[in-house]
Amino acid sequence: MQTIQSRIASQNWESITETMHQNGFSIIPNLLTNEECEDLKFDYDNPNSYRKTVVMERYRFGLGEYKYFNYPLPDLIQNIRTSIYPKLAHIANAWMKALNINTIFPEKHEELLKQCHDNNQLKATVLILKYGKCGFNTLHQDLYGDVYFPIQIVLFLSEPDEDFTGGEFVLTQQTPRAQSKAIVLKPKKRDILVFTTNFRPVIGTKGYHRVNMKHGVSEVHSGERFTLGIIFHDALN
Repeated sequence: MQTIQSRIASQNWESITETMHQNGFSIIPNLLTNEECEDLKFDYDNPNSYRKTVVMERYRFGLGEYKYFNYPLPDLIQNIRTSIYPKLAHIANAWMKALNINTIFPEKHEELLKQCHDNNQLKATVLILKYGKCGFNTLHQDLYGDVYFPIQIVLFLSEPDEDFTGGEFVLTQQTPRAQSKAIVLKPKKRDILVFTTNFRPVIGTKGYHRVNMKHGVSEVHSGERFTLGIIFHDALN
């Protein structure tokens, strides 16, 4: 079996990059194995893996529950986070250049984490989310501090229309002086979704302009839906 690092390296990153430039998101199909998905779900009830549990309705975030991992992260998650980051940093830096933003993201993930730690952002932001019937997640952005990386990923651990129904992944795009556009995605178990954390460049008649985006989850109609979010910057709290 290929390692997760070799699976990430073997993807068509030229195509993924072009799709990210065009849409602000890209689905990488079948990057995970079924066993990896099941192992991550099985570990959900292990309290030693997590630093914090959030019951979403308490904060009006939606209906469901998520848990932030402790450091050190499980090997699979650590390897994904470290291996995929350089590919995404290339995309992020192209976005910054297009929008004339004076930010250059480092090539290695540990260098980004050093920037976070120098800003007192010390806590892991990787999280696993669980939704039951009627569960949903309101539209939001995962920033966590002044130092943030503009791209993140979600690992899909449950099979739509088998493990759950409903629960589509929703992105909204707010074009300046226009109404919001909704994008509804339905990735399968084992897929990874790459998407913008907060904005992306869009070409217009006067060059590139910044378009803000948020993400959330539509209402789950039945079953249980598990996903795992990998955010590349650390959090203040």
